[in-house]
Amino acid sequence: MPEQDWFESTFEASSTGALLLGPDGRIQRSNRAFRALLGVADRLPGRSLGEVLGPGGERLEAARVRSLTERRMLVLADLVLEPTRHDRRHRVDVELYPQSDERGQATGVLMVVTDKTELTPDATESARLFYQAFLHSTNAMELTDRDGFLVDVNPAFERIYGYRKEELLGRKPSVVASGHTDRATYTRMWKDLEDPSIGAWSGEVINRDRGGVDHPVLLAITAIRAADGATTHFLGVAVDLTERRAWERGAMHSERLASLGQLAAGVAHEINTPLANIMLIAESIRRRSADPWTQGRIDSMLQQTESAARIVRGLLDFARRPEARIGEVDLGELVTHSVNFLKGKQSADVEVELEVPKDPVFVRADRDQINQVVTNLLNNAYDALDGHGRVTVEVGASAEWAHIRVTDNGPGIVPEVLTHLFEPFITTKPEGKGTGLGLAICHGIVQSHGGEIEVDSEPGQGATFEVRLPRVPNGAR
Repeated sequence: MPEQDWFESTFEASSTGALLLGPDGRIQRSNRAFRALLGVADRLPGRSLGEVLGPGGERLEAARVRSLTERRMLVLADLVLEPTRHDRRHRVDVELYPQSDERGQATGVLMVVTDKTELTPDATESARLFYQAFLHSTNAMELTDRDGFLVDVNPAFERIYGYRKEELLGRKPSVVASGHTDRATYTRMWKDLEDPSIGAWSGEVINRDRGGVDHPVLLAITAIRAADGATTHFLGVAVDLTERRAWERGAMHSERLASLGQLAAGVAHEINTPLANIMLIAESIRRRSADPWTQGRIDSMLQQTESAARIVRGLLDFARRPEARIGEVDLGELVTHSVNFLKGKQSADVEVELEVPKDPVFVRADRDQINQVVTNLLNNAYDALDGHGRVTVEVGASAEWAHIRVTDNGPGIVPEVLTHLFEPFITTKPEGKGTGLGLAICHGIVQSHGGEIEVDSEPGQGATFEVRLPRVPNGAR
């Protein structure tokens, strides 16, 4: 067989990818293995490396030029190639051999490409990579021995639950159990983990951090087995669901408010007409009778009718807030105006402390709607004090948020009411003094402005309401 034919047949049949590049860097010929690596059928004549290779092609081109100019063989190890016509990455070793003719003139570069993508990685290297993944995971991960005692936890576990690794080793994961997960769940968990045909379990449990805060988590545990099938360890991964649950509760609350709003609008319209008729008839009777007993009954009737009308107005406010007129509002100025306006209408025995920063605190909001929120919170605080006590109103800001806090030293709110406080028809006021719609309306207004409203209270310790709204930085105006 002539030498040229032997080279051509060997070059084409080689199981290792190869291509011959001319002095200009253009492909002169490529073999079957290299074309398979690229996922193409044509022989690529006249194409440059940049045209057939994605990331990694520039590094190869630079190595080609260097090999050709320095007239020496070069090796590039663990290069990652992404062929432009293929959706798969390849981890390769590349050897570059400069070529020359019988006169010593450079004719190009022979490039030999060894695909290592499917080679089994070194066990030590794999173990190192897996442990790095364990350390850098954002989910809490724990490793226990076969008896369930902790032998390792990752930094995310320490951060989420507030324990240091040294405190946890040798203890059981029950150190973060909340007591709210039923025993049947743990019974099923161990049954699946100890079953040779399963060896894994996943489910939702409630854990508790060092500070006593509960964390709903999706816990997945896998049994780690030796070559003989015996369980040696258990690996647990806990995905914290706290933010997801909060989002779900918020979404459910918004859906309920929307449904209630539609119902409220219909009910309000149906009640308004008979209420108006009752008030007209009562006024007509008052004018026709001078009897004191009748006059007293008419007054009671009108008071009750006005109370019902106030509820109807609240329903309409709740159901159909007017379209917001958004502009830049200085919260400090707005709150100061609201406090001063209401201060003269309340008992002199209520002390009001106002804390407002010197610099403006701007938000993009509907001034009237935010004023409605502030007025409602102030009135609630005054009502809670029953004529004696202290109200503190604070305006402040962080880099992204502006906040208003209204704190009273009144009787506080009982837990069973606190969890439902922003729902319609929930009130802490005596019968006849509140509609139970004010805070629900406030919640809707704040939420429509992209903000949040929260309450912190314990019986006998007063209450603090905090409104947070996205801030407009002073320099951005």
